[in-house]
Amino acid sequence: MMHPDQIKQLILAGMACDHLSLDGDGHHFEAIIVSSEFVGKSRVQRQQHVNKILKDKFDSGELHALSFKTLTPEEWSAQRG
Repeated sequence: MMHPDQIKQLILAGMACDHLSLDGDGHHFEAIIVSSEFVGKSRVQRQQHVNKILKDKFDSGELHALSFKTLTPEEWSAQRG
């Protein structure tokens, strides 16, 4: 079972984030990831990027379910109004 802070640290070690929020119960997690690394990438490419960072944890079964929203800083700003 993983703690949300562990997952956050893995993501932050793998990419630069302008904003990262993550919550979960140890089995299922939800995240909002805002990064300039997503600029010019499709939704699928963004998900692939994050999944690649966490691949070892998914493969080992330590991380079971993570749903996440990936946004550029501009998209994040527009969404927040």
